[in-house]
Amino acid sequence: MRILHRYILREIALHFFAVTTVLAVILVSFRIAKVLDLASNNQLPSNVVLALIGYTSLTQLTVLMPIGLFLGVMLALGRLYHDSEMAAVQSCGIGMRQLLRPVFAIAVVVFAFLVWLALIASPEIYGRGYQIRMEALRQARLANISPQHFSTFAGGDVVYYAESVDDAGILYNVFVQRRVGDKVEVTVADRAEQLGAGEAQQTFVLYKGQSYEGVPGSGVFRITHFEELGYPIKLPVATEWSQRVESKASIDLIFSSDPVERAELQKRIASPLMALILALLAVPLARLQPRQGRYAKMGWGLLAYFLYQVGIASSTVWIEKQAMFGIFGTWWAHAVAVGFGIWLILRQDPLQKVERRLAGAA
Repeated sequence: MRILHRYILREIALHFFAVTTVLAVILVSFRIAKVLDLASNNQLPSNVVLALIGYTSLTQLTVLMPIGLFLGVMLALGRLYHDSEMAAVQSCGIGMRQLLRPVFAIAVVVFAFLVWLALIASPEIYGRGYQIRMEALRQARLANISPQHFSTFAGGDVVYYAESVDDAGILYNVFVQRRVGDKVEVTVADRAEQLGAGEAQQTFVLYKGQSYEGVPGSGVFRITHFEELGYPIKLPVATEWSQRVESKASIDLIFSSDPVERAELQKRIASPLMALILALLAVPLARLQPRQGRYAKMGWGLLAYFLYQVGIASSTVWIEKQAMFGIFGTWWAHAVAVGFGIWLILRQDPLQKVERRLAGAA
């Protein structure tokens, strides 16, 4: 029995690692694109980019590991069914319920890791990532731009162009476009500089130029000549980042009456619970009939995961909006998934069917 459990556990672990790795590469690649876009718009240094990518990748594990474990179990057991190895196992008196032991052996490890990651580490990771991003934006200097290229500053609030820039960070022959509501303001100036780099309140100052302000398509513009014009650029401070719900400690969310914070806590709890429940669902969903293809049940498995995920997402929205069904939290979705998994196991376990028939004959 131990040899069989180790064999099944190894198959599940290999498939779980492979699936999670592939999903991580796909999802992180999209995140990397966003981070690189942020870095290019704000001239962030390479060490900041690498740190943001690392923090982003860690936080995505709370999403990837439950689905990775679910698909890993289905693929591993599906191979055993397809290669008729499961038929030999069942002939030895081992039913579907006995398969839960090796499955839950790895599921409990994943559950424990996700409890630490989702409830303890993720808020700190989010907070640290925001802090690094904030400090990098505050330290960003206009002197880092490439002359004769359109660039953005302060997260895209200002689009500007400079013909040249000297070592002191002074820009020459500058073009600036800034959108304020429906109005667009276009400014040209002989030179410009950034004042207050490294501080939360910065100013982009232009000297000797003209400003054109109006609503595109209206034909009415206001033209202003100036000797000196300053654009205030307000960047987020540390206290603003720390107030984000993603950065708050889980212990603080437990006693909160704010619906947004309660929804955030439910999302954090859902991740480790989903790992356990999806592992339970994967065992009966992976069962194949003779001559069925190895991936015949993957469509049903993905549908079950999608419906489960929709239930969790809907519940968190109900909590945030203080809807009537929000009083149940996300617990009803977990309860439905657990009940469905247990029903499938009791219904599909061939050994239990034999036991019921023998009991009825007696």
